[in-house]
Amino acid sequence: MPSDVRRVALVTGSTSGIGAAIARRLAADGFALVLHSRSSAAAGQALARELGDAIYLQADLLDEAERAGLIAEALAHWGRLDVLVNNAGASRTIAHGDLAAASPEIWHELYELNVVAPWRLITMAEAALRAAAQTGGRPAAIVNISSHAGVRPKGASIPYAASKAALNHVTRLLAVALAPAIRVNALAPGLVDTPMTASWEAAQKLWQEKSPMRRAAQGADIAGLVALLIASDYLTGEVIVADGGLNLT
Repeated sequence: MPSDVRRVALVTGSTSGIGAAIARRLAADGFALVLHSRSSAAAGQALARELGDAIYLQADLLDEAERAGLIAEALAHWGRLDVLVNNAGASRTIAHGDLAAASPEIWHELYELNVVAPWRLITMAEAALRAAAQTGGRPAAIVNISSHAGVRPKGASIPYAASKAALNHVTRLLAVALAPAIRVNALAPGLVDTPMTASWEAAQKLWQEKSPMRRAAQGADIAGLVALLIASDYLTGEVIVADGGLNLT
């Protein structure tokens, strides 16, 4: 372990899209990074080299042993953890009226990855986060990446939206349970321009025509808000909707 380590942040699902933007922003803010993905190891290793004080770890967050290994390996390398960003998640596109298509298997998978996995990572990281708060003289921070679908009756599918609504409430409950040593907030983006959303023509048109900001978010927009939540030592229990004002229309 380096003898003069900086504050350390673990960002799950951080080899592309929103997660990579968050990792780049936190690196620019002076954090040492733990990058993670389930399968894109080459991209993760390349980003770790780009950022410098960063390591990449591979783990399937549907697997309890691999969740535990992710936290253990992060701590074994850096010796501390100040920030946990639960960005990894999954979605399924299912028409809300097609109830039969939302099978129990889909419900279980989305809830496990979008709610249970963040909960377990927080549980496993709690002691390290508390220790960092004690030695660093400021609260540790958890940021859960949710979705506007968890706030409004929208989203790619009802199981997805319900899982994000659950994550939002878990955020509030943990903000009370873990205070004052650990702050817990959530960020709920609307449409974000990523390679995955480039072909979502209807959603792109909606944001361009109906949202007050007349565009989807960029990864840097979301990363900036995550950085704000991490920097504010007073804010906790908040679920910030970042949809360019679409919820106002």
